[in-house]
Amino acid sequence: MLQTRRAAMGVAAAVAVAVLTERRVGAAAPTPLVFAHRGASALRPEHTLGAYAKAIADGADFVEPDLVITRDGVLVARHENNIAETTDVAAHPQFAARRRQKTIDGEAQTGWFTEDFTLAELKTLRARERLGAVRPESRSYDGSFQIVSFDEIIDFVAAEAAARGRTVGLVPELKHSTYFAGIGLPVEDRFLAALAAHDYTRRAPISVQSFETTNLRYLHTKIVKSGNISLMQLIGAPEAQPADVAVAGGGLTYRDMTKSQGLRDVAGYADVIGPNTRAIIPLGVDDMLGAPTSLVSDAHAVGLLVRPWTFRPENRFLAANFRNKNGSDARNPEGSVAEMRRYLKTGIDGFFTDDPALGRVAVSRSFDAR
Repeated sequence: MLQTRRAAMGVAAAVAVAVLTERRVGAAAPTPLVFAHRGASALRPEHTLGAYAKAIADGADFVEPDLVITRDGVLVARHENNIAETTDVAAHPQFAARRRQKTIDGEAQTGWFTEDFTLAELKTLRARERLGAVRPESRSYDGSFQIVSFDEIIDFVAAEAAARGRTVGLVPELKHSTYFAGIGLPVEDRFLAALAAHDYTRRAPISVQSFETTNLRYLHTKIVKSGNISLMQLIGAPEAQPADVAVAGGGLTYRDMTKSQGLRDVAGYADVIGPNTRAIIPLGVDDMLGAPTSLVSDAHAVGLLVRPWTFRPENRFLAANFRNKNGSDARNPEGSVAEMRRYLKTGIDGFFTDDPALGRVAVSRSFDAR
């Protein structure tokens, strides 16, 4: 029985990994993948086991842990190293003196930062919903979940995959690599060691993301022969620069990355680009969707997959075409599905969503009859 289950999991993993690279070898485009942005973060506090469990139950193909580092060198899942908004750290008087002002990737911030805490100290905190009243269901779970390490997430996803009989991919984002290296806490080799330490991440599909470039180029040299790992260059605001480029005094902007030569350069070290949704279909002055850009076809032409971020189900985040009259904070599932379907028509290869159940509906309605 054990060997049969392992064989089945191996086949499922092989199929999932093949999907990651299918466009590169010239096959017909597969059904787009659904990436759970910070887990099911529309419904549970982000980057918690509760959010990842809900995402997997709702059919996500991949779950996303954003990775930052602790003082004792442990990778943990938080969207930012500043945990003021996503934990109850302010309610812990023993940590009051650790409130700091720092500059992270050129941005002045005040708060509490993971690199000033050990993992054991972070484990005394509880996660909170970042968007508060906008997401009352998620906020109802404030205090229910702890901060989790990358190792814990891998074990959890492996257990969920085994229980459900399907492979679930991981799409980790390495946050603030240049900043962390500058304070003596480089993340890349620690990250690679974590992947190597777990059987699941040696065979399940892994897509590593970053808004920086140096870390992805380094990882490319380390995993070039790996069959289960792909690299995703995230694309920020057009006039902004990757943090590593800015620190080095370079001139490259994200807009440059989306031009023909920029895309060819990215294809030299990465497999995927992850642009903002509005780089694919921009908004007009009326907040209505305009005409699609050529970014998807341009990226495909040089062998890059395209997986934009992030679809959110509340009216305030939707293009005006898809909002209803229930108020800006109201959930609007049908509007969100309709918006995702509009983007699927552009040929994207997957997408990030805060509500993977709605993502599954959008893909199903667009592709089940294909």
